[in-house]
Amino acid sequence: MPPPRRALLTSLLRLRSFSSIAYPHPHPHPPATLRRHQFVADPTTSTSRGVIGGIGGVGAGSGNPLDPTQLLRDDPVAITASLWLWVLAYQKAYADETGSYLPRSSITASTLASLLTLRNAVLDARFRFGNRLTPFLQSPRAANAPDPATLSKRKLRALLTTPGPPPFQDRVVQELLLLLLEPVYEARFSPKSFAFRPGRSPHAAVRTIRRSFAPYLWYIKGDLSPLLHSPDPALVVGALIRDVRDKKVVDLIRSALLTPVVTASDEAAAKKKKTKRKYQKKKVLPEGEPKPDPYWLQTFFGFAPEEAQTQPDWGHCGVLSPLLANVCLDELDKWIEEKIKEFYKPSKSDVVGGDDGIEQGNTSWPEFVPTSGPDKTRKVDYIRYGGHFLIGVRGPRADAAVLRKQLVEFCDQRFRIKLDNESLPIEHITKGVMFLDHVLCRRVVYPTLRYTATGGKIISEKGVGTLLSVTASLKQCIKQFRKLEFLKGDREPDPQPCFRMFHATQAHTNSQMNKLLLTMAEWYRYTDNRKKVVNFCSYIIRGSLAKLYAAKYKLRSRAKVYKIASRNLSRPLKDKKGQSPEYHNLLRMGLVDSIDGLQYTRMSMVPDPDYTPLPSGWRPDHEKILLEYIKLTDQQTLEEQRNCIREEGLITPQDYISMLVWGYKKNAVLLPSKVSDAQGSTEDLGSDTDELDEKELGNEGNQSFPKLAEMS
Repeated sequence: MPPPRRALLTSLLRLRSFSSIAYPHPHPHPPATLRRHQFVADPTTSTSRGVIGGIGGVGAGSGNPLDPTQLLRDDPVAITASLWLWVLAYQKAYADETGSYLPRSSITASTLASLLTLRNAVLDARFRFGNRLTPFLQSPRAANAPDPATLSKRKLRALLTTPGPPPFQDRVVQELLLLLLEPVYEARFSPKSFAFRPGRSPHAAVRTIRRSFAPYLWYIKGDLSPLLHSPDPALVVGALIRDVRDKKVVDLIRSALLTPVVTASDEAAAKKKKTKRKYQKKKVLPEGEPKPDPYWLQTFFGFAPEEAQTQPDWGHCGVLSPLLANVCLDELDKWIEEKIKEFYKPSKSDVVGGDDGIEQGNTSWPEFVPTSGPDKTRKVDYIRYGGHFLIGVRGPRADAAVLRKQLVEFCDQRFRIKLDNESLPIEHITKGVMFLDHVLCRRVVYPTLRYTATGGKIISEKGVGTLLSVTASLKQCIKQFRKLEFLKGDREPDPQPCFRMFHATQAHTNSQMNKLLLTMAEWYRYTDNRKKVVNFCSYIIRGSLAKLYAAKYKLRSRAKVYKIASRNLSRPLKDKKGQSPEYHNLLRMGLVDSIDGLQYTRMSMVPDPDYTPLPSGWRPDHEKILLEYIKLTDQQTLEEQRNCIREEGLITPQDYISMLVWGYKKNAVLLPSKVSDAQGSTEDLGSDTDELDEKELGNEGNQSFPKLAEMS
């Protein structure tokens, strides 16, 4: 046999081996439900299949099946990614516990064995949340913890009644459930919901408001935070089972919601409260314990808006709580989306929304709305961040009142939350609407419109319209600074010394405050008054540090500090008695200029606001991938793509391989190198491959083959 034909036979044999994977074998392997018991220590335990059961099911592999490392050596597809997801969940829980990432190659064999035991306990319904007496998997920070079976009754009672962090194995199971459910729901959530979702930060919410809320006159603000604080387990499970049919997953989440959490009583908390001593010892962190957040980050967290301060924590759900909160509130999103379609009534005399519902106007300047007549397009838009939502209404106030009445009835029936007119105020845009500590207001502008007329003449005309302004609330900023004890007073804020940094060096203190200022400048990136509010923050922090240095180096006043250390506090300071130890050490090492001055001491140094418009229909990249995957799994979409390929006269690689195999079986021809008519070949493939005659598949020298369609 010539060498080319031998190579073709080899490729066909390889195709045959692939077909043995795709099609059932004459003697199939035993089902995964039975094979899984070869990895279970107790063969008498019962099993069930489902989402977790499918992940727990393990295919037959070479070597010792009781060795967990063997499961990681096998093909992930062959073992249906069973232990891989558990290892990934363990790595995430390990990073949260210790503050450092653990590579998969560094996981010990004993840890893998414990992880396998935990997986089997979950599959066999032997796992219980909050169980401290039967640890299947030990925490990496408590690897040498004593066995609960060897403890005395007094220590066992203290172990069960003393509140503390959840067991480490609970967090691994929570991470696993999050890995399973988050991809399922992310593509199904409404694009109008933000918070507790990857890629949907407060900045994305503010940019969405700037992009889409310019034409609205009336706004309804609502707060559903009681749902995030104390949820109804029946409500959560009812919202979950509409999309999740796996009983084991639902039972795990129901158990996490219903299992009571050990909390400290008021008397015990009063006993533990110690009197503040005049001199406190420095706390020495144990080895392996993660370091606390730096001071600048703790200070910035104090500026969190009201909408972002509520973090759901439901029972033993842990990191799964935010996802479950979005699952419940997604019903509100879907309901309001239906109301948006119901309230939409276009007007031909209004530039906002035409007959087809497409917004008209300058897409590069979406905040500007030209003035229209009295007959306006009636429409509604909506955005939700966590438990807080904002509804914009364009039209008469009566439409907003009707929508508010329907919203009260829906929340009462579905969420059992009593709302009234005071909790759902209707505000006009001219008075300012605050959301995420950003004030939405509207002002009349007269821009100069330039366009080219007939003959190439450039004409400039004065236009009139309204402009949506998104500004940072300076009043709210002062309130947060006062809460953090950086200033006192309201009308005339007076900076106060930051005594928490009293024992830190000048270089370290300036570095910490520069990080805070840079983060504040990034937080107010999309506000119109970014320069003003960031410069005000710099003034407060600079005055606070100047008073701190005056008290530390005994320089009496801020003016003396500014005279020695300059305006941005970049020069080393001296006290009354001469050179400070810090200055002496810096001078001896030649690092006098290493002290960084404070940022943004002048308004011209603050970056300009970012007015880049958010693209219409914006979604994060991972959501686009999930939506594309769901679309490709639809049979109708695949048929449309197949018809498009046929119309273009192309052929898919799958059909090409089918022609190869069919031609070999029917006519004993290894390769149809050429086909005379490309259109005829595609029609034959679409109708019936049995009609391919010997002339189309047998003649190797006088035929041409159509181009292959590149399939992604």
